[in-house]
Formats: sequence, C-alpha cells, structure tokens
Amino acid sequence: MSAIGTVYLVGAGPGAPDLLTLRAAELLRRADIVFYDALVHPDTIALADKAEKIAVGKRCGRHSTAQRFINKRLVDAAQKHAVVVRLKGGDPMLFGRAQEEIDELEQQGIDYQVVPGITAALAASAAIGVSMTRRGLSRNVTFVTPRRGAGEEGHDWAHSALAADTCAIYMGVGEAAQIADTLIARGASPDLPAVIVESASLSGERRIAVRLVDLGVAAAQMIVGPAVILLGEVYAQVQSSEVVAEPLARSRIA
Repeated sequence: MSAIGTVYLVGAGPGAPDLLTLRAAELLRRADIVFYDALVHPDTIALADKAEKIAVGKRCGRHSTAQRFINKRLVDAAQKHAVVVRLKGGDPMLFGRAQEEIDELEQQGIDYQVVPGITAALAASAAIGVSMTRRGLSRNVTFVTPRRGAGEEGHDWAHSALAADTCAIYMGVGEAAQIADTLIARGASPDLPAVIVESASLSGERRIAVRLVDLGVAAAQMIVGPAVILLGEVYAQVQSSEVVAEPLARSRIA
C-alpha cells in the first residue's frame, strides 16, 4: 500500500505551549493523528483537536515504547492519513532520536518534514537570564549527554564537556554525582559554576546554582522533574530560586 500522507517531526519546545512555533501549532490543528512524547504539555497536545492522539513517550526508569515500534506506527499512519505529526519535546534533531525515524521513513518512501523547536538548554538559559555565549568569556557551547542506550558503545562525553566554555548536559540529573566526579577527575575545577534548571518555561520552574563538586547532592535532594545541567563561568553570578516569577506557561495559545 503506497503512502498518502506526510509525516511531520515537530518540536514541541521545552514545555510552555506558547513557545511553539506558529508552524507547529498550525500542523497540530491540521493533524489527523499525533504521536506525542511523555513531556509534551497537555495544552500543546490539545491543539490537535481533530486528531487521534497516541502517547509514545520515553521517560528514564519507566515503561516506554520501543523505537522500532514507533517507526512502524509512523509508516503505517502515513498510509492512512494525510497529516501525521510526530510531536517531540524540545527540538526533534537534538537528542530526540529523529534520525532513526527519518531513516525508516526514507527507506519506506514516506514523505517527511522536520519542524524545529526550542531546545531545553536555550529555554533554561533564557529562564535564568544568562547568555550561553559572552564576549571574552564564552565563545563556544556544547550539548552533551552521558546517557547511552542498551548495546551502545561508550562515548567520551566528558572530553566534549571539558573542551567547551559553556556546556549543557541533557538527561544527566540522575547521574549528577557521577558526572561531577568524572569531570573533576578529568581536570575540571570543583568550583566550576553549575546550574540545574528544572521544568524550564513551566509554572514549577526552579533554578539551583551550585559548584560542580556539589552537583550530585543538589540533584539528589532537590530535583524531581525534567531538568538540564548548565556548566561554565558564565553562570558564576546565578542565584538559586525556588520558583521563577511569571512563568511563560501561564499564557495559552488560543
């Protein structure tokens, strides 16, 4: 059966529905079927008011849908529906496993398009009011994750983190103590400024500013939601805050 539809890999952004791109919102309203990640805001999913909605999210330590099954669902959906949306948290092309879905769609001859979204590190930096780059202090940024899937070979994420002036670590809060130990053992200063930003752009958003050496303790005692770790001298003046005032999530897309 030949495909009749297009699969759109859409970035849902960091959480707040009003941080969606206009194109993403328009595609959700047109969608016939939406496959959405676990961290996508309910108000974002609700924009797809005419669509069948299927949760295929992945969360660490919880039951999740196998990637190969998601790939097959996308191919099958494109054979029945004109507008298929694969709604991913943040940006599809950054730690979103988009390439695996793109490869399968290309192999099966399915048309697709990618709609970028705001990734968590950018929302976190916006929330704390600190530019990831700064003249004379930070001229490069790296995004890394220590996470690896079953059967994957190890990778030297620490080398990339140490080589950059500013570093954003994704999916690392559960391993914060090991991350700190590894970086310090590899030459990072124990006093390197670090900020954990939890639930960036949402009403429960918090920032926790610590030294690298204290990262593990802070994460274990204080972080319960999705978070990104930011490292670098640009964060030296950041102060911890329980709740950021006037979170962006208070406004809704009409």
